[in-house]
Amino acid sequence: MIKISTIFDSLGVSVKRKKAEDKSSQEGFWGDRKKAELVLKELKYWANLNDQWEGIRKKRKDLEEFSQMVDENIPKEMKDFQQEAGGLKKVHQKAHIELFLSGPYDKNDAILILSSGTGGVDAQDWTEMLMRMYLRYAENNGFTTTVHEKTMASEAGIKSATIEVKGMLAYGYLKAEYGVHRLVRLSPFNAKNLRQTSFALVEVLPVLSEEEGAEINEKDLRIDTFRASGAGGQHVNTTDSAVRITHLPTGLVTTSQSERSQAQNKAQALSVLKAKLIRKMQEEKKEQVEELKGGYKEAVWGNQIRSYVFQPYTMVKDHRTSAETSQIDKVMDGDIDLFIEAYLLQSKTR
Repeated sequence: MIKISTIFDSLGVSVKRKKAEDKSSQEGFWGDRKKAELVLKELKYWANLNDQWEGIRKKRKDLEEFSQMVDENIPKEMKDFQQEAGGLKKVHQKAHIELFLSGPYDKNDAILILSSGTGGVDAQDWTEMLMRMYLRYAENNGFTTTVHEKTMASEAGIKSATIEVKGMLAYGYLKAEYGVHRLVRLSPFNAKNLRQTSFALVEVLPVLSEEEGAEINEKDLRIDTFRASGAGGQHVNTTDSAVRITHLPTGLVTTSQSERSQAQNKAQALSVLKAKLIRKMQEEKKEQVEELKGGYKEAVWGNQIRSYVFQPYTMVKDHRTSAETSQIDKVMDGDIDLFIEAYLLQSKTR
C-alpha cells in the first residue's frame, strides 16, 4: 500500500490555519474590511487544505482496516486511493510553494498588463492569445478576473489589455510571468505562410491598498477622459467615462474603461499607477545593485523569458529555469503551473 507521511503537519498547515483563525477572532477585526477579507481568504485556503489531508488520511486508515479483515486484494479501492494520493502530492507541492510566498505583496490581487511588441499583426494576435491563456489560468485556479482595458488592433488581435486577477496569492504566483514572451510559428497573416517570430510584453503588478500605495501629487498628473469602446447597440457608452492618467515626472500611463462611472475608472487607473510607481522604484534599485555587480541586462525584446514554438515542432521553454514541455495546446489553455512553480522554487533557492 502506498505510504503517505504527515507531510502537511511538517509544512505547518495546522499552524497556519490556527494563526488565521486567531486573526479573524481579534477585536476590531472588521475595522479594516480589505485586511479582513484577505485574512478570510487565507483562512479558507488553509482550512480546505487541512480538510483534504484529513479526508485522505481517514480513507487510508479505512482501507488498512478493511484489508486486514479480508485476506484479498482490493484493486478498485486501491486504485482510487492511489489516484487521490497522487493528487494530494500535487496539493502538497503547491502548499510548499505557498508557504514561502511571503513577499510584501504576494497575498495581494494582481494586475496583468499585456502589450504587443515586435512582429506586427502576428504580435497583436499573439498578445490576444496570451490574454486568453491567462484568463484560462485564472479560471483553472479559482481566481476571478476583470478586463479593465482592451485596445483592439485594426486587422487582428489586440494592442494591449489590462486584467485584474483576484484571489489568494494571485500576485505571488503571477509575478513569475513578468517579462517578454516570444512566439515562433508559421504566420496565418503572411501570404507565403512564412515562419514568423513575434513578441509580447507581460507586466505584473500587485493591487495595492490605500496604505500600501505610493504618494502621488495631483499636480504631477494629466488626466484625460474619452469614450469607452463597447459592444455596440444598447451597450454603447455615450459618456466620456474612460480615463487615461499620465504621471508627468516618469511618463507612466494607465487607462481604465471597464466601469460606467468616470470616478470608478479614475480610481482604478490611479491604483494601477501606484503599483507601477512602486515597481519602477524596485527595478531602479535592482538595476543599481546589478550594475555594481556588473551583471545588469537591459529589458529589451531580445531578453525574452519564455519561447512558445508552434512550428516546425511544438515546445514551450522557459529560459530562466529550463522548464519545458511539448504540450503546447495545454499551455495555451492555461496550464502554466510547470513554469510558474519552477520559477518560484528557483527564486527561493537563490
